[in-house]
Amino acid sequence: MDSVKIALQYILPKHLLSRLVGKLAAAEAGAITTAGIKWFIKQYKIDMSEAAQSEPEAYKTFNAFFTRALKPGLRPIVADDKIMAHPVDGAVSQCGPIEAGKIVQAKNHDYTTLALLGGQQKDAERFNGGDFATIYLAPKDYHRIHMPITGTLSKMTYVPGELFSVNPLTAQNVPGLFARNERVVAIFETEVGPMAMVLVGATIVASIETIWAGTVTPPCGKQVFTWDYPTEGAEALTLEKGAEMGRFKLGSTVVMLFGQDAIDTFAEGVEPTETTRMGQAFAHLK
Repeated sequence: MDSVKIALQYILPKHLLSRLVGKLAAAEAGAITTAGIKWFIKQYKIDMSEAAQSEPEAYKTFNAFFTRALKPGLRPIVADDKIMAHPVDGAVSQCGPIEAGKIVQAKNHDYTTLALLGGQQKDAERFNGGDFATIYLAPKDYHRIHMPITGTLSKMTYVPGELFSVNPLTAQNVPGLFARNERVVAIFETEVGPMAMVLVGATIVASIETIWAGTVTPPCGKQVFTWDYPTEGAEALTLEKGAEMGRFKLGSTVVMLFGQDAIDTFAEGVEPTETTRMGQAFAHLK
């Protein structure tokens, strides 16, 4: 059965399917929207007591429900300046050192930082000898992405690609998954060097957004696009630790890259399959 699921992903019109779902998710369909939200809550056992608006009727679109805010103070950000915070609710897929420019995807599968970053050689070189962490966001999770450490935006790259599912089964069976899927790369300058936040698209992910550019995709493109940003002066965009930096409309994965002298050790519990909660301790800084 697993092999059939994987084979279907290669032949399905994933972009078309994803964009159709995106239109439905953005529609204000009244009672139909509310019924869909209620089904989703029941199907995925979502704890709506955490939501700032707990009633399904409060959301005019499915997208509004999916990117719902949490109650204030529900995810306190670890205060210690020597500790990075988890950027999302999810589950750790893999984490560890970047060795010879390669990142572990799953057992017997890896891919390169160069491929992940859309072939941007100079960007990839900045993470040689550094560390990475991959976190998978399931449908039930909170889908806003936050800063693990204070950083100033220096570059954004849109990388076209496939829209395979990014669940654990696919990660274990599709080579180079996160470097094949459509994605948005945001690079920040931090007190411990460069940090890349890579927002990876997936099947039926309606869009990827950042707080500075809005919706980056869709529409999807066929070539890599880059935007450079000033890191000094009045126009520099600095986001504090814990601040929202982007969101997924429907679930996906975040891959984080850090330079060689950034991370001392990952925090206790940061290991494959372990649950993450935004704001909790993620890594100790060098």
